[in-house]
Amino acid sequence: MDAIVLAGGYATRLWPITQHRPKMLLPVGPSTVIDRIFQELEQESRIDNVYVSTNELFAEDFTNHLENISFSKPKLTVEDSSTEEDKFGVIGALGQLIDREKIQDDLLVIAGDNLISFSISDFLDFFESKSEVCLAAYDVGNKELAKSYGVLEVNEEQVVGFEEKPSDPQSSFVSIACYAFPASTLSLFHSYLSDGNNPDEPGWFLQWLYPTHPVYSFSFDGAWFDIGTPESYLGAASWALDGGTLIHPSATLSGTTLGTNVHIMAGATITNSHLENSVVFPNAVVESCHLRDSIIDEATQIRNIDLSGALIGAHTQIG
Repeated sequence: MDAIVLAGGYATRLWPITQHRPKMLLPVGPSTVIDRIFQELEQESRIDNVYVSTNELFAEDFTNHLENISFSKPKLTVEDSSTEEDKFGVIGALGQLIDREKIQDDLLVIAGDNLISFSISDFLDFFESKSEVCLAAYDVGNKELAKSYGVLEVNEEQVVGFEEKPSDPQSSFVSIACYAFPASTLSLFHSYLSDGNNPDEPGWFLQWLYPTHPVYSFSFDGAWFDIGTPESYLGAASWALDGGTLIHPSATLSGTTLGTNVHIMAGATITNSHLENSVVFPNAVVESCHLRDSIIDEATQIRNIDLSGALIGAHTQIG
């Protein structure tokens, strides 16, 4: 079985911190979002090859990252796009990748920007028990939030209804970006694309697929973070920190108090400040500030200010 880790998104809602870095490489606690996935795939004996699908803009970032981690399975594969406007869409990129890498085995597809609490091995067990297309599903808790995802109707684990990004969701039970496809179904990507269907989100493909091919839903509780906004990134970081703090040994703190869920990275200097539920990137300077629910990018300097819900880009100077 092979795996594709989707890592081609431009994350414009997280700009400026993702304007020049892929969101999959954002730190979440002591690791990154995508490394959590790599670790599970590395340990999973049923997975032979791991293809990391990204774009031209972030190819160098991932090349450098893969050279500096200990995992042996991930292999970079680059789609021919470098901006949000010229991207192929997820299904378009998958179709190209399947051809380019000559994938012929069962296939796991998972988003590299999703933090999930279930075990990928448990999902693969479920897939093996069904021998059909499978997806992971989660109750997001409210219908307004469900409008951003594919909403499911399920009967005894089989998907009997699927609507991508509905304006009036009938439930809050949604598909997340974790799928498994039997080898016999891979040709359906090409059938779907050749008919002129939407090449963007996988949900459009599944909405097209389920009426004619069985699709099964692996539901889970616990945590799921689709890291595409500052709020979801901070939520994932807070979940990983579990109320604690993570301070790099080279960071300097003086006259400073820390609340829950604070991550301060290498070389940062924090003086006479209070921080809670915030992430401070390398070499930032925070002096006489109160930060809450905020993200301070690398080499930024902020002084004499109270911030709540702030997202401050790299090399900014305030105060």
